[in-house]
Amino acid sequence: MDRIAIKDLRIYAYHGVRDFEKERGQLFILDVDIFADLSEACRTDNLEATINYSQAAQSIKRVMTENRYDLIETAAQAVADCILAEFSLAKSVRVCLKKPNAPIAADFGYVAVDITRSRESE
Repeated sequence: MDRIAIKDLRIYAYHGVRDFEKERGQLFILDVDIFADLSEACRTDNLEATINYSQAAQSIKRVMTENRYDLIETAAQAVADCILAEFSLAKSVRVCLKKPNAPIAADFGYVAVDITRSRESE
């Protein structure tokens, strides 16, 4: 299976359990891998035969900014659902959603949730 990767997509959004997270917002960083058969695009050099990563990035941004979730798990699921719904060529999708400024009293790089969803698991 072939893969289209969108790495370190930075989106400012308003997700979190605490009120101040919902009011002030914060940075989220996403890694999204979309798995599909890209052999036709490789043969034909035709944009219509692949998943347009610019459109995919805009869809991810829309899901992350037009909705508010308490949990990053729910936000990651919404991103996965969107990719599978909007891009028929996508067979499965992996979403790693990182929250580098989570309200934790510790020195850490980020917290994250990493999910994989496929059409077969629907």
